[in-house]
Formats: sequence, structure tokens, C-alpha cells
Amino acid sequence: WYHDNLTRHAAEALLLSNGQDGSYLLRKSNERENLYSLSVRGKDSVKHFHVEHTGTSFKFGFNEFSSLKELVMHFANQPLIGSETGTLIVLKHPYPRKVEEPSIYESVRVHTAMQTGRTERDLVPNAPSLGTKEGYLIKQGKIVKNWKTRWFTLHRNELKYFKDQTATEPIRALDLTECSAVQFDYSQERVNCFCLVFPLRTYYLCAKTGIEADEWIKILRWKL
Repeated sequence: WYHDNLTRHAAEALLLSNGQDGSYLLRKSNERENLYSLSVRGKDSVKHFHVEHTGTSFKFGFNEFSSLKELVMHFANQPLIGSETGTLIVLKHPYPRKVEEPSIYESVRVHTAMQTGRTERDLVPNAPSLGTKEGYLIKQGKIVKNWKTRWFTLHRNELKYFKDQTATEPIRALDLTECSAVQFDYSQERVNCFCLVFPLRTYYLCAKTGIEADEWIKILRWKL
């Protein structure tokens, strides 16, 4: 749950998108070398606390701990005071730095023969992999802000887009390990839009329906 170069903004996006009440992570503070930030989600907001590494211990407010494990154990039972409003936050769920995706997906077979009168042979034997998705999305250009339809494929941590479904070479492959947030976007004059936030650029994409946009957002967030 130590995220080395995660920014404050990205930490908030991760915890609000995928975390729950009590989810937390540790990251480097921008202020100085031996200072870290503990980001914790409490209800619908994220609070940030300084943790100082003295070389032999970790200082947190008036408390001092010999290890991070000791610090977490302490605040798993003793709530932090989250703000002036007195929000109480307990460290419950460490937010992992790496989420392993299974290398093999088992095929799913739905047994509905009893209710429909069909036999098992009538059912689809192999479901598509849960970790992949493809389809057309409308994408905003980088320099000229026009919108073009592109064919997108998602496999593992790579989101590629092609000129169309028949193209063999992608226009670009995006590494989702560098993406800090995926969310619905209402800044464009289009419906069913969402954006992917990367360090150097934010990609704006639109789906045909709200349900389709929601499906893309959910699977992309799961990848993140």
C-alpha cells in the first residue's frame, strides 16, 4: 500500500473511485525528503496526514512508532481526527499498489437448462475473457479538437486504438499503469463522455450510450 510517486490528486481519485470508508495508502510528500503523506478515505472525502521518518522511527502528530505496521495497528483501533469538523477515520483497508490480474480466466457456463427446457449443449460453452473489451468510441483529437470514431481494444494493462476495426496497426497504445483516474466527464458538449487522466494528457472519449460508457469506466477502473 506504499505508492511511491503518486500525487495528492491521483491518490484522491483512486480512493474515491475504487476505495471505501477506511481505505488508505502511503505516498511520498512533495514537501521534503523524509516526509510521507498518509491518504485516508472517510465517507465521501479523502484526508491527508503527514508521517515523518526520522531514520529510526515514524512520527505521526504527537505519536512515534517504531514501524509503519505499528502505526497502522494503532490507528486500526484508535480513530484519527479527520478535520475541524471532527470526522473520525479508522485505518481499515490498505489500498494495494499492485492488483494482480489472473493470467488465465476460467470459462463460465450458466446452468439454466432446468428453467428453459434446454439442454446444456444449447448453452454457450465459453464466455469471453473478463479482462478484455473492445468497441467503437468517439475520441477527441489532441491538437485539433475535432472528434473521430476509433476502434478501441483493452487487454491487460494496454488500451489501444485503431483507425477502424479492420486496421492491424494501432494509432496508439496507452499504458494504464500510468493512468491516475477514469471518470465521467461533463466538460464537453457531448453526452456519454468520460476521460482518462495521464500525466501529460487527458483523453476524452464518448460512447453511444450511457450504459456503454459506464461499462468502459468500470472495467478501466478495475484495471487501475
